[in-house]
Amino acid sequence: MAEPNKTSSKQASDSAVKTSGRQLAGAGASTSMKVPLAISVGLHLFIGAIIFVSMEFTPDYDRPAMQVDISNMEDDLEDEIVAAVAVDKAAVDQQAAQIRERQQQQREAEQRRVAELERRAAEAQRRAEQERQRQQQLAEQTAKEQREAEQEAQRMRERREAEEAAAEQAAQRRAREEAAAEKAAQERREEEARRQREAEEQRKREEEQRRKAEREAQMQRELAEEMAQRQRARSQQMQSEIQKYTALIQQTIQRNWNIDDSMRGKSCELTINVAPSGFVKSVNTGSGDDNVCRSARNAVLKANTLPVSEDPDIYAEMATIKLTVKPEL
Repeated sequence: MAEPNKTSSKQASDSAVKTSGRQLAGAGASTSMKVPLAISVGLHLFIGAIIFVSMEFTPDYDRPAMQVDISNMEDDLEDEIVAAVAVDKAAVDQQAAQIRERQQQQREAEQRRVAELERRAAEAQRRAEQERQRQQQLAEQTAKEQREAEQEAQRMRERREAEEAAAEQAAQRRAREEAAAEKAAQERREEEARRQREAEEQRKREEEQRRKAEREAQMQRELAEEMAQRQRARSQQMQSEIQKYTALIQQTIQRNWNIDDSMRGKSCELTINVAPSGFVKSVNTGSGDDNVCRSARNAVLKANTLPVSEDPDIYAEMATIKLTVKPEL
């Protein structure tokens, strides 16, 4: 705005007014002082009202408000009053009109300046509000992004912790499974070793039992063979003894038998029961010649006691003796 130019114009105008006033004062000294004094007072009041109206009440913005120099204006007013005393009413009206026009221009210029300042202030305030809103939005966006980043970090941390926990659980599960598998394998190995030991022990027992059975069988065979040999020997001995005692009995019968030629070539079957002492308990005849049988029976009864072995086994075989007798002629 052209504040210096306006001030220069005002000072020039004031100077001209002062000069005119002084000239008029010298020429019209004889004029009555009452009328000019009233005009001067009225003009003073009018100018004071204009100055009051033109005072600036707008708030202080970035640029400083227009300052009104009251002291200069008062000096100018005094000069104008002095000049007004000397001029006539037409000159005063013209001067007042000029002053009003100039003040009107100043007011309009000041209003434009204030409006521009207000516009600039409003624009600055609008921009500041936009910047504040932008900064607030930026702060909110930053805070939102920070929250989202923190939430994402929290999710990543929780996911990582969950993955680590799952991995730890999987590792523990694998370790348990491996331990269980190793335990099962160890148990299988131990079971296999136990079965092998048992099988080996069983094989050894069976081998021992087989060998023992073979030894026992061999012993049994040997014992049986020995017993058979003994039995054969015993049987042979008994047969020999039986034959011997049978021959002795035959001889005893022959000694006690009364025979004649009619019995020649004849025989008789006898069944004799004897006691362990040789006592003849009974004599029964079988097939044969009756005469021979009767005489042979009488011979046995006559002998009364027959030769008998003291061996119980031999006696058992000869307790009942069956023999065929023939008279020896």
